[in-house]
Amino acid sequence: MKLVTAIIKPFKVDDVREALADVGVQGMTVTEVKGFGRQKGHTELYRGAEYVVDFLPKVRMDIATSADRLEMVIETIVQAARTGNIGDGKIFVTSIEDVVRIRTGETGPEAL
Repeated sequence: MKLVTAIIKPFKVDDVREALADVGVQGMTVTEVKGFGRQKGHTELYRGAEYVVDFLPKVRMDIATSADRLEMVIETIVQAARTGNIGDGKIFVTSIEDVVRIRTGETGPEAL
């Protein structure tokens, strides 16, 4: 079992969610976050004063999936989230030791 964490631009959330639903992904957790990568923020003008915005708004999507569906999930996210511009985001993959469905007590892959 794997945990796919995707950090993407906020306006691409619906596109990614719909694309994942189309390939059979049943659940995910979505969190609004702030951060920066190579973009390193940008400067803005407010009431005549210039200031630096260090952290840009992003969305973190966490998707638990089986190892055999991992490549398909990653490819779907990449295709749906890509704009071709800097700041499109990153995908991190980590291993999951165990999963427990609280309602039924199921464990392992059945709990996904």
